[in-house]
Amino acid sequence: MIRRARNSFNASMKTSPWIILGSTIILLVVVIVLAMQNTNREKLYMSKILREKGAAIIRSVEAGARTGMMGMLWGKPQIQRLLEETSRLPDVLFIAIVDPQGRAVAHSDPSKIDLPFRPNHKVIHLGPDLEENWELVPYGKDGLAFEVHRRFEPMKPGAGQGLGRMRDMMRRHGQIPGAPDDWYSRLDTEQFLIVVGLDVAPYEEAIRQDMQTTVLLSVVLLLSGFAGFVSLFWMYSYRTTKRSLQDTSAFAEEVVTHLPVGLIATSRTGHITFFNPAAAKITGLKPGMAKDRLAETVLPPQLLALRQELDSGAMISDKEIECIFTGNRSVPLSISATSITNEIGQFVGQILILRDLGEVRRLQDEIRRQEKLAALGGLAAGVAHEIRNPLSSIKGLATFFAAQFEDGSESKQVAGVMIQEVDRLNRVITELLDFARPTDLKCSSTHLAPLISRSIQLIQREATKQNIQIDAHIADDICPVMIDADRIAQCLLNIYLNAIQAMVHGGKLTVRCESEGRQYARITVSDTGPGINAAHLSQIFDPYFTTKNKGTGLGLAIVHKIIEAHQARLKVESPPGQGAIFTLRFACQSIQTGKGTP
Repeated sequence: MIRRARNSFNASMKTSPWIILGSTIILLVVVIVLAMQNTNREKLYMSKILREKGAAIIRSVEAGARTGMMGMLWGKPQIQRLLEETSRLPDVLFIAIVDPQGRAVAHSDPSKIDLPFRPNHKVIHLGPDLEENWELVPYGKDGLAFEVHRRFEPMKPGAGQGLGRMRDMMRRHGQIPGAPDDWYSRLDTEQFLIVVGLDVAPYEEAIRQDMQTTVLLSVVLLLSGFAGFVSLFWMYSYRTTKRSLQDTSAFAEEVVTHLPVGLIATSRTGHITFFNPAAAKITGLKPGMAKDRLAETVLPPQLLALRQELDSGAMISDKEIECIFTGNRSVPLSISATSITNEIGQFVGQILILRDLGEVRRLQDEIRRQEKLAALGGLAAGVAHEIRNPLSSIKGLATFFAAQFEDGSESKQVAGVMIQEVDRLNRVITELLDFARPTDLKCSSTHLAPLISRSIQLIQREATKQNIQIDAHIADDICPVMIDADRIAQCLLNIYLNAIQAMVHGGKLTVRCESEGRQYARITVSDTGPGINAAHLSQIFDPYFTTKNKGTGLGLAIVHKIIEAHQARLKVESPPGQGAIFTLRFACQSIQTGKGTP
């Protein structure tokens, strides 16, 4: 039931954009209709007010004229003055009395008397005589006048005629001045109109302000309604986007976390925001130790230099470098890096992609060595077949001729040199055959401490002769390893002799044996000689490569082959001016018997 209610709530929240658009249009129509109704209501209200005001002015003029005509026997001048004074009221533009022919017989503007009141068309009174009509007419250049008019009735019907006879009699006797006023006498028989023109500008301004208020309220209402609809749509979009973003984020995090390459992301402030397990394995740092820390405090100088290149606008793709990480581990890396910017071009951070090339390079080196070994095998077989038999014949003839000469003679010495050179060539061929022949190991559980001690005793005399001090450091907790003791002793002797030969003027030979965790045992041989040129480090294990005047160049190649046959690791380093360092790493016996691989 709860799940059904939740599903029903979620379904009710899913508002289609078309529904929102339709609701917004309906709201807009409603607002427009209400605004138009309000505008029409304001116009009707203005018309009513102006009509009533015009009617009041007309009645007041009629009342004044009626009083003057009956009590003081007004004439045309008094009526004219009454119109002029009444037109001074606020918002009154003019007052006029118009005869049936459309001529202004009285006007608040004296210059317009006896002129057509409206040249364009005649003023026509529609409806009952005592009911006011109104219309909007042009006034001036750009203005409008609200005209209110009806029949002019200053006297009751029939009263004007009697009043006219009385005025004529008094005028004949000289009691009132002036000539007879013809239009007074026609009030009973003809329809005169009184017209009041009112200024609509104040009312239009009031209507304009009301319109502005109405428009403002309509806009507020429209925006409020639209905001409500948009809020519903945004809420729906937010819920949908949030759900999609959560799914995408979870998917992306799983993909990035399990990438076989290291991924390091930094923010705009230089803090590490992402550090996947592959990066932790390559760098030797735990993700918790690196995340949210400044890159300068965690990453090695080589990677920081790449970040500076990114700051200058460069883009890095598959750049191979050597990085020194924790424990002075040198790791060959292929690095791709770029700066991240958002849609508006603002800098967001940087991302570094690290690929460990150690295994790739090891495989490449192994392939190259295997190719050389294969070529050497064929060469060794040919040499053994083509050279060894003639060498035996040459040695036999040299021995025969040496026996024919007297001891101490020059010829006997030459024959002896020939025998020595033949023996030297035979040794070279024998070493070549040994190198090309597959290594046959006889492994057994061996403790390294006694093996190292015996190997040092074998070169002790040679070292003392060369004024070389041997310093051995063998830990007590070294695990036993599965090796061929004789072959490993041969490797150590080759490395010792190379070191002794390098220290021509004496020095120090240091041999260390220690544990590397609980899985490996490590032997390190270092000397204080001149070291190995950096350009030669990648070639010292190649067959026949040597920098000595005398030597076959097979010693270190044989060492590498034996170590490789043990599935161990051999590493050589030569810091400038600090001699050479050879490191041999063997898996402990427990690892080799099935609990792991080196």
